[in-house]
Amino acid sequence: MALEVNLPFSVNTVKEDHDHSDLNQCGMYRILPSDAKAEVEKNPFLLDYFHMIPIDTVGIPKLYNKLDRKLGDMKSPNIIYPVSDDIYIHIYPDVNDVRNFYIPVEPHFINDIKNKIPMVEEKLIDMVAKYNPRTAEERQAILKECLHKICIIDKKYKSKDPVNSLKEKKSLFNLFSNNKSNDQSKLFLSPGEYQALEYMVLRDKVGMGLLEPVIKDTNIEDITCDGYGPIFLEHKVFKGLKTTIEFSKDDLNKFVLQLSEKIGKPITYANPIIDATLPDGSRINIVFGEDVSKRGSNFTIRKFAAKPLSILDIISSNTMDFTMAAYLWVMIQEGMSLFVSGETASGKTTTLNGIMAFISPNSKIVSIEDTAEVQVPHKNWTREITRGAAKGENASEVGMFDLLKAALRQRPNYIIVGEIRGVEGAIAFQAIQTGHPVMSTFHAASVEKLIQRLTGDPINVPKTYVDNLNLVVIQSAVRRPDGRIVRRVLSINEIVGYNPQTKGFNFIEAFSWDPVTDTFVFRGYGSSYLLEQKIARKLGVPQNKTKIMYDEIEKRAKILKKISDSNMKDYNEFFQMITKIEKKGLTKMEI
Repeated sequence: MALEVNLPFSVNTVKEDHDHSDLNQCGMYRILPSDAKAEVEKNPFLLDYFHMIPIDTVGIPKLYNKLDRKLGDMKSPNIIYPVSDDIYIHIYPDVNDVRNFYIPVEPHFINDIKNKIPMVEEKLIDMVAKYNPRTAEERQAILKECLHKICIIDKKYKSKDPVNSLKEKKSLFNLFSNNKSNDQSKLFLSPGEYQALEYMVLRDKVGMGLLEPVIKDTNIEDITCDGYGPIFLEHKVFKGLKTTIEFSKDDLNKFVLQLSEKIGKPITYANPIIDATLPDGSRINIVFGEDVSKRGSNFTIRKFAAKPLSILDIISSNTMDFTMAAYLWVMIQEGMSLFVSGETASGKTTTLNGIMAFISPNSKIVSIEDTAEVQVPHKNWTREITRGAAKGENASEVGMFDLLKAALRQRPNYIIVGEIRGVEGAIAFQAIQTGHPVMSTFHAASVEKLIQRLTGDPINVPKTYVDNLNLVVIQSAVRRPDGRIVRRVLSINEIVGYNPQTKGFNFIEAFSWDPVTDTFVFRGYGSSYLLEQKIARKLGVPQNKTKIMYDEIEKRAKILKKISDSNMKDYNEFFQMITKIEKKGLTKMEI
């Protein structure tokens, strides 16, 4: 039995000659629910894993093909769910810790094929040399083709049988001998062993190695390796988890070096820190060596979904309500500039992606980022990413400041800045002054702290310029009375301006979150500065008819609720619906 994980329970011995040919003869199979039976028929190695679990003490894990967020309320989850065709995850309770276990169940869990990997890799080196793959898909296809040429799948083959063990030794010897004229040069494997071999080769050569299960799991938000020991995860449903994957010192350094080379940014003792983007768009930070990280090399991966959450998903999780979303819809459609601000992991980028669907569909958008996080649904979208200076080449560094200056010449209707941290903040405010609305994320837990950072080093925005920013959305990860961590928009604030007499800034809290009732209050109803003094005047609404603005918000809130009730929460479908609504003139205010 070959495991790369340290299981948190005493493992039942799995018979090596366990026969998958007649599942009805298996007592474990017979007691499984119908959905679990379907999975083990597709992937027999999952049945082997069920055999390993001491079900007399922990019970049979319940299989879910799709996770519901309500499962996160379970105190002792014992759940298995698939993340791909050949990977399952077992969430297993730990009664002694607040973090439960996250156990990747992979094809090589039972089948011991590690001793065959070095020989197969040596053979692959010669076979793949003639190919020149350009994409990960091409590399995967080539490796599969070569493995099929190397191996013979024999359903009757059992690697531990004495006769076949001799046959195996001969095949491994002949595999690398000069005599390749017949099947003696092939490697004989059982179907389960071949599946495990193919999975491990593809996982390590094309995928992310040990991290492949967590990278493929769309439920994972953050992956943290603090050094030697387990990897910690933040799960969308089960929150904080610890994996059963643990690194030794040598394995960790080797893995980090291979990982940095795979993403095209090799790390060294001279340059031990890198920030990069993984092929799936996730953001990674790596710190290498004990000189700068006392518990050994460490890395953090911030995962991003291939498709962002729509504003309706955000509302359904109670991060904000329909009225707040309708208010932001009006503000964004009328070209107001806004920052989504909060601490790390408060959901700022998720909210920014969600509300960008409210930008008019015919707008031209330019986004500027260090790492690709922003997802814009509009067709007329220019996406620009910063570039570091390449060593040994003449390529110069291209920073946020440079890209933002270039964006001003591209005549965009909206400029999206992934995150404002430094001198690019001053350019962003100049862009707003010249009539280019800007949306961005910002690290600050309150409006006061945001203004302090904007007007101080290194951003240094003049105080009289700050009112060019119209809105500040403050978002946070808060702990509910039941102990759960949830994301909430704490407030939406309208920036009025700088008061030179008091040397302070005036702003109106349009919306606020009530932590007692976990609801939101429209405090700016009937007194909104932006609705009455900015947007109403822009649209030609008379001073005595500004109630029209509030009626419009109520109307749009009802539209959003109606769309939500139809279960249309997909990001792209929602954007298409907003496009149809605008095209039909349903968002046009009657003055």
